[in-house]
Amino acid sequence: MADAAQREVLEEHFLDKPLDVEAETDGEDEERGLPWKPDSIRVTSRNYSLRNVLDMIEEGELELAPDFQRNQVWKLPQKSGLIESILLQIPLPAFYFAQDKDGTMKVIDGLQRLSTAYGFAREEAFTLSHLEYLKDEEGRGFKDLSPVWRRRFHQTQLVVHVIDPQTPPQVKYDIFKRINTGGTPLNAQEIRHCLTSRRCRDFLKRCAELPVFLETVGETFRGHVRMADRELVLRFCAFRLLGLDAYRGSMDPYLDEAAAWIDDPGKTSEEDLRHLEREFAAAMILARQVFGPHAFRKWPLETDWRFPLNRPLFESWAFAFAEVAVLSTSANFAAIVAGARELMTHDQEYVDAISTSTGSTRKVKYRFDKARELVIGA
Repeated sequence: MADAAQREVLEEHFLDKPLDVEAETDGEDEERGLPWKPDSIRVTSRNYSLRNVLDMIEEGELELAPDFQRNQVWKLPQKSGLIESILLQIPLPAFYFAQDKDGTMKVIDGLQRLSTAYGFAREEAFTLSHLEYLKDEEGRGFKDLSPVWRRRFHQTQLVVHVIDPQTPPQVKYDIFKRINTGGTPLNAQEIRHCLTSRRCRDFLKRCAELPVFLETVGETFRGHVRMADRELVLRFCAFRLLGLDAYRGSMDPYLDEAAAWIDDPGKTSEEDLRHLEREFAAAMILARQVFGPHAFRKWPLETDWRFPLNRPLFESWAFAFAEVAVLSTSANFAAIVAGARELMTHDQEYVDAISTSTGSTRKVKYRFDKARELVIGA
């Protein structure tokens, strides 16, 4: 029984390392968001000098996505190779920026290249080494280069495709997915992190660093390498802010909308965010009290193996616990656990609702209803 259950669960991996979170699998009954029309794409091409782009970064007009942990930092030979290519006037691949309504822009493709150029020219973060052609420049920083080399560096022309702020959010995400083909493809939350504003990013990070959250889900989620920690917080916020009735059968657009709400002070005030954070913390405390180390993880009868964290279980149980805020001392924790384990073992509809095609409206409603029934009935 235990071995069979364990084999049925797929755990996400990154660079061959397990991530302690269950992989979500789609099926034929998964509902999809409406496709957007091709004429919704609004992208213009512009030419900038490298000096102009670095000035924009320095002045806050162009944002290099901060706190993006999964992005692997280039080693010195790679950085030096890029600077050498610039000095040799080898054309660089095009960049993609997304423009906000206030005119500021975010880098959505070319982050590593611009971070390297900015670090070299403005932060003096490294000196050149492992050069293939410009051996005489070995060991030099930007200020050590001759005026000719510095001028050539600054005058380098970049081709930039700018996504207009009027472009619908879903179109932006789809463009991002299509252009980010190098290395390991970004997942939805990593893309969302690059496209949202500081307000949302900071709030999700703050909640994901709460001790009660990490004590409940485990230390493997501290600064999670694929941002699963931020996604879990956002899932909770989405259902608390937008409500279950607003869900339309596709998780990513729903989470995108929630992120936009958090970014917008007109829709979610600072007091709203503080209240949401308190609800989140209270839900984590209750989950830990009730389920212990098995919180938000499958726990069928006849096995105590600790499964990877399951996102559908997280969103539904965290929501249910937030609704009651505090369970009375007379609450029957054992009854909640027994009921949940019974569902995970003998209720095939519930097992399906947390295992396959989990984004369908019917399955979301079913798992939420079951969690609420058990918690409120305690």
